[in-house]
Amino acid sequence: MSEIPPSFTSPEPLTTSDDPSGLATPEQEVNLNLKGFRQVVMPYLTKISHGSTPFIATFLIIHLTAPALANLGGSCLASQVMLLGREYYQTSFGEKYLLIAPFAAHVVSGVLKRLTTPSTLRRRISSILTLTGYSALLFFLPIHYLTHRVYPSDPSPPIYSVGPSELDFEFVKIGLQEWPLRSWLLYTGLVTCVAWHAASGVHIIWTTWLRRWLGPGKSQRSRLIQTTLASLPVLSGLYLLSREPVLAFSSLASRFHAVFSKSFMYRI
Repeated sequence: MSEIPPSFTSPEPLTTSDDPSGLATPEQEVNLNLKGFRQVVMPYLTKISHGSTPFIATFLIIHLTAPALANLGGSCLASQVMLLGREYYQTSFGEKYLLIAPFAAHVVSGVLKRLTTPSTLRRRISSILTLTGYSALLFFLPIHYLTHRVYPSDPSPPIYSVGPSELDFEFVKIGLQEWPLRSWLLYTGLVTCVAWHAASGVHIIWTTWLRRWLGPGKSQRSRLIQTTLASLPVLSGLYLLSREPVLAFSSLASRFHAVFSKSFMYRI
């Protein structure tokens, strides 16, 4: 989420007071304690934040490959790849330990770093990394997760627990065709925010851990190109899906409609 310059984590000599007596006031003691706490905790938070990214990146590659492959094989190929990918991130083990746990570690460590960093060293909220991270976390991702994961599992009528084998890209088609503006806003916002955040995060990880051996990272322009190249196949695949006819049975399509109707975004 939020990052700080790597130099902030380097040890600094502690001083107690500018007073010749060397006695620190209570306020100075508090500041020194906070300073020492940051020096101890900050490197660990950085390692947790950076160390969780390979798990999240693996999930994103698997998850976004499905709509991207719609460019080649339409909804049939996209649904097959998505169902195969769920064997990684929707099993009882995979979802907890390969997705939710790394994601939670990444978010919590990023938030803690932001809260414990002095305001003078804190990354601006308007920076690309921070803005895209919190936009995805607080808006796009919750709506996406609820609509595509939580609401379909509702056992009550008329949804009747849409199972993983039923929840394929026919569901996405219905959303894109019945609520085009809202669906495109949500999909485009989520994909671009995640891609921008990932490109900016890779630059920070590169600068922190790899620059010494592999040289400086990519420029801001290069990261924009990377974001475009990552987002375009996914969004073009969704566009092709939106142009296909819906092939779901009417009974299943009505259950899909009921799922969307549970989301406030599709009721307004």
